[in-house]
Amino acid sequence: MSGTSLMVATTALVGFALADDKIYASLPFALQLVATMFTSIPAAMLMAKIGRKSTFLLGTVIAMLGAAICAYAVIEHNFLLFIIGSVFIGIFSGFANYYRFTAADSVDKEHKSRAISFVLAGGVLAAIIGPNLANYTKDIINNAMFAGSYASIIILYVLSFILLNFLDLPHNKQQAKSSQDSGRPLSVIARQPRFIIAVVSGMLGYATMTLVMTATPLAMQHHNHVYADTAFVIQWHVLGMFAPSFFTGYLIKRFGLLSIMSVGALFGLACIVINLNGTTTNHFWFALLLLGISWNFLFIGATTLLTETYNENEKFKAQALNDFLVFSVVSAASLSAGVLHHKFGWQFVNYIAIPAVIGIIISLIWLYKVNKIVDSQPSSEMIKDATNTAES
Repeated sequence: MSGTSLMVATTALVGFALADDKIYASLPFALQLVATMFTSIPAAMLMAKIGRKSTFLLGTVIAMLGAAICAYAVIEHNFLLFIIGSVFIGIFSGFANYYRFTAADSVDKEHKSRAISFVLAGGVLAAIIGPNLANYTKDIINNAMFAGSYASIIILYVLSFILLNFLDLPHNKQQAKSSQDSGRPLSVIARQPRFIIAVVSGMLGYATMTLVMTATPLAMQHHNHVYADTAFVIQWHVLGMFAPSFFTGYLIKRFGLLSIMSVGALFGLACIVINLNGTTTNHFWFALLLLGISWNFLFIGATTLLTETYNENEKFKAQALNDFLVFSVVSAASLSAGVLHHKFGWQFVNYIAIPAVIGIIISLIWLYKVNKIVDSQPSSEMIKDATNTAES
């Protein structure tokens, strides 16, 4: 997460500096997300075959290589090479996104949302480490701004690799055998209302966050803010993304899943309103903070909702389909951020995000009504008990 927050704070600016046509400034970060999308399904298949731990270790090695390529690309002023390095880091993210599912699958149903929250709570340190690491190391290599930043995150990936070796996730023959019994067809799983809304909410919530977040450094540069202000805004945005994780699971348990996801959508709407009303550092700061909290509530909520739609032997394919669909839209949002900002400006970027937030709210209302209908119908067990009583 620290590496990701550093990439968020720097990639669009480096892309702007390296690209001959500035319209492609957000292309490296967009392709990073495309790589994440395309990695999601192979990563799940690999986990089913060799286990989560070995797969995570492989992903971390790929991340080290990607960071080294990014640093070298900035030194050589090579935009294509920078894209390749970003893609490698995107591949790593495709593996690392399964950390949250690994936590959720390790506990009972009652504690799933809290387990997911605690994993994402690690992002609190990431909010401090990533942008500050970018700011303090951006000039350590002469005539290659941010090359030192990408070199420094190699250390983070090495530490992650070492820590993963202590992870106790055995992959034995019994697990391999159970993975061969894949349960229901994926089409059946994907037609469930809860699965649909989990994907839609995760997709649109993440896409909104990515669109606005990716365009923010470009907008702040356009409005003559110094990079220290940009790092400050991104730092608070990442804090907003992860700090609520300490209590999001409790809030879901206390107030209900759909309620917390609805609040998340409303926070996203508030972010857009603030962005449309000013471009001072305070406007960017408060809007991006709310955007981070919005993402947290929606992402944890959507992930929790998804875990309620599959059985143990169906988890890999269900999780893979979800992440593939989510990051398909997220990568498109990231790719369009630079183009939209360059062609139409900051306000237009925010106007484009409004339909996505409205779509989340409508989908949550629909699921609420579906749940009420289901809850009002007698279950099969109730019917069976009533039949036995009548026969008696």
